[in-house]
Amino acid sequence: MLDSIGVFDSGVGGLTVVSALRRRLPRESILYLGDTARLPYGSKSPGTVTRYTENNIAFLLGRGVKAVVIACNTASALALPNLHPEVPTWGVIEPGARKAAAVSRGRVGVIATEATVRSDAYPRALRALRPELEIRSQACPLFVPLVEEGWHDDPLTAEVAERYLRPLLDAGIDTLVLGCTHYPLLAPVLARVAGPEVTLVDSAEAVAEVVAKGLAELGLEAGEHPPANHFCVTDNGESFHRLAGLILQDPHVPLEWVEVR
Repeated sequence: MLDSIGVFDSGVGGLTVVSALRRRLPRESILYLGDTARLPYGSKSPGTVTRYTENNIAFLLGRGVKAVVIACNTASALALPNLHPEVPTWGVIEPGARKAAAVSRGRVGVIATEATVRSDAYPRALRALRPELEIRSQACPLFVPLVEEGWHDDPLTAEVAERYLRPLLDAGIDTLVLGCTHYPLLAPVLARVAGPEVTLVDSAEAVAEVVAKGLAELGLEAGEHPPANHFCVTDNGESFHRLAGLILQDPHVPLEWVEVR
């Protein structure tokens, strides 16, 4: 997969970023790694997340990628600031924060994994852009397992979402940052719970724009060869395959089962 964009996440959620990249950069090849054997990252320590991130980037570099997208909010928050990557590397925090800052009327809610919330990465990025913003964060540790189980539009998920979002809604938020790439799969449920006055912000499209601009500035845009997309997982679960087909609108997504050391 020489000259591909490498993308990784702890599971299936990062495919929402892949989908956005494919729409924005249809000529680019993509190599995706879902670290399904070690998910979720959101409850892990910063040291462990950093080690996993370094492992994943080394795997992608070993396959010859020209750039890397860390399509995982937890890894973007905890690991990216400490990395010295060999190729251009982008995370999802800054693009998502810029989008939220642009649309918010003044009160932003952030939902994310426990580790991302503890890192304070989104509030820092948002305040750097608009210091006057009121920001409330809420850890939602059950969301990733619910998505990975395929229960993304289930009554139980709606009940969990109501409990997680209630403090933010009671605080009067007008914008809700989906601070985990799994969460866009819950967007219909989250939109119903939050109501029409709250704008949901998914960083996937913003990330795709940043990557497109970065590749162009660095002269790393794809050539004339047809794009080839390849998908790897560290544990080949049935739920991943089902959700991958849903996200990518292809029921026959081929998966390669790999070990990342």
